[in-house]
Amino acid sequence: MSEKPVPPLPHFQAYLFDLDGTVYLGEQVIPGAPAAIARLRARGAGVMYITNKPLYPPDEYAAKLTRLGLPTTPAEVITSANVLGDVIAAAYAGARVLVIGEEPVRAEVARAGALLVEDWHEAQVLVASWDRELTYAKLDAALQALLHGAVYLATNPDALCPVGQDEFVPDCGALLAALAAMTGREPDVMAGKPGPRLPLAALARLGVAPADAALVGDRLSTDITCGNRAGMGTIAVLTGEATAASIAAATGEARPDYVVGSVAELE
Repeated sequence: MSEKPVPPLPHFQAYLFDLDGTVYLGEQVIPGAPAAIARLRARGAGVMYITNKPLYPPDEYAAKLTRLGLPTTPAEVITSANVLGDVIAAAYAGARVLVIGEEPVRAEVARAGALLVEDWHEAQVLVASWDRELTYAKLDAALQALLHGAVYLATNPDALCPVGQDEFVPDCGALLAALAAMTGREPDVMAGKPGPRLPLAALARLGVAPADAALVGDRLSTDITCGNRAGMGTIAVLTGEATAASIAAATGEARPDYVVGSVAELE
């Protein structure tokens, strides 16, 4: 089978950027990223940042991006926790929710009108997210909630999060894998990538149609699959998880439309 031809990279009306592995690695900005994104803005393209990482609210991400040379407002950042809150507000407002996750996720659940509970016996909904203080007791509570019929929502499926070059830490997907091993259940709703909710929420803010926008990311299984599912152009970068070899081997929804070495190459 012949390889998918690589067309020239067009100018899109809007660009949605993943963060970890795409715009920065830990506390280090990707070289050339600030200048490239400034060029996009200068020609009138819309820019937003979308991340599966639910550990911080948009204002903290905006502050970090600004500190790294990428002036950003909180309205230009959407996280999987924000989308999860929208899901709860639409379908589970007033429900009793057990959260395995950190404060930004709990705050979004409360904002959505749900009642936070600590006892799994009371839980109508389980929210599973990245929790750096995960304990056996929390894992058991999540298990019991699922075994007793709780609706199962999750922020993101990433098993690992990049924090530096070839450095990773456990992410939400590790918790989901443990729950799947014990129950055979997958989340009823996945708020973040690879589902399309995150980019579609960002594009709604920008007022740009998916066909006129590109999602730029480093992960084929989440970023690129997500953009393809949302009907967007997809641009893979080689500064995070994806490699030239993995991109060449990718098929279906995981195959990007375009490949660049880094965000710095965007015009």
